Amino acid sequence: VRKNEISVNDITEDYFEKFLYTAGMPDVDLLIRPSGELRLSNFLIWQTAYAEYYFTDILWPDFSSDDLDEALKAYARRGRRFGGA
Repeated sequence: VRKNEISVNDITEDYFEKFLYTAGMPDVDLLIRPSGELRLSNFLIWQTAYAEYYFTDILWPDFSSDDLDEALKAYARRGRRFGGA
């Protein structure tokens, strides 16, 4: 904008998304956060706006297929509103 290469009005969500390393990929539905930390550290903050979060105390090296199944079951029980009330 400062160099007059683009107008402020041209900066849309779609334009912004083209510059993310996940450009062209679908948004995240479920983010699993292992290790007991209750923070995201700004990981995929744009792509997880409407994601469901699953926090677990299990450390990543110990996370098993059974743990994944449990996370998916918890996700399946949720009523997703995609930002709605």
